[in-house]
Amino acid sequence: MARSQQASQELTQVLNDLWRLDTNRLKPGRDYIISLQGKAGYVEQGSNYARDRARHPLFTYVDEDKLRSIETYSHFINLLDNYEASTGVSETVTSEELQENQLFLSAVMETEVMKHAHQYLIRKRMSPANPDQFRNQLYNIWFRLYHRERGGGEDSSGFEHVFVGETKGHEVMGLHNWIQFYLQEKHQHVDYKGYKARGHKETPDEDDHVLNLQFSWKGLVKPVGGSFIGVSPEFEVAVFTIIFLMSTEKMTSVTVKVDEYMLELVVYRHGRSIGTSFPKLLSSNNRDL
Repeated sequence: MARSQQASQELTQVLNDLWRLDTNRLKPGRDYIISLQGKAGYVEQGSNYARDRARHPLFTYVDEDKLRSIETYSHFINLLDNYEASTGVSETVTSEELQENQLFLSAVMETEVMKHAHQYLIRKRMSPANPDQFRNQLYNIWFRLYHRERGGGEDSSGFEHVFVGETKGHEVMGLHNWIQFYLQEKHQHVDYKGYKARGHKETPDEDDHVLNLQFSWKGLVKPVGGSFIGVSPEFEVAVFTIIFLMSTEKMTSVTVKVDEYMLELVVYRHGRSIGTSFPKLLSSNNRDL
C-alpha cells in the first residue's frame, strides 16, 4: 500500500472516531432547527452587495439550555466577546480572559474527543504525551496572538479568526463557527443570505451537519463560508489541530469522508499557529442523522 494512501486511511479513521465520540454534538430537528431557504447568488469580487435569498434567519431554534449546561459550550461562549473584530487593532488580553482561555482548554481536554485526538497525535509523534505540554501546544496553535496586519500590533489569533470572525477593510474574514453565527444572528449582527451548493449536491439538507453559507456580518458580505453545524467546540478544535500538525506547509487541504459527508478540510498556517481553518461540504447523501 502506498504511504500516502495509508496516511489517508489513518486520517479517515481517526476523524470518524472523533465524529462517533462527539456525544456533545447537538441533534438537528430536536436541539436546533435551521431553515435553508434559497440558494445564494454570485457576489463579484470586491463587491459588498449580495442579493438576499433568505427572508428569515438560518436558525429557527436552538436549545440554549444545552449551550449553557454543556461545559465546553459555556466556556466557549465566554470567549466570544474577548476580541476586537477589526484587524490592525491590537488585542488587549486581560487576566480574566487568559483564565477563560485556560478554562476552555481544560474543559476540552476532559472530553473523549480530545483525549482520543491526543492519543493519535502522540502515536504520530506530533504532540507531547505530557498533558500540560499538550495544553501549551493547543494554546500556541489557537490562542497565541500574532500580527495579521503588517506594521500593526498583535491583532489576531487562530481562535479569533476561525470561531469569532474578523473584518479587514470591506471583507469578512473567518467566522466559521455555528454557535457564533447563531448568537450573532440572534442579536441581528448577521444576515443569512442563503446556502451555497458545491459539487454534485445542489440542494443541502436541513439535517446536514456541514454547510456552505453566504451572509453579511457587521454590514460586510461573506460570499461563501464553510461551517460545521451542531458539532461541539471540542470536535472542531480536535479536527483542525490534527490537520494543522500534519504538515508544515502554508496550506494543508485534505479530502475525507466523515460519516456521510465528503469534505475538504482546509487549514492555513500562520507560523506556529492557525491562520484559518474551515470545512467545505463537497457532497452528502441526505441521510437523516
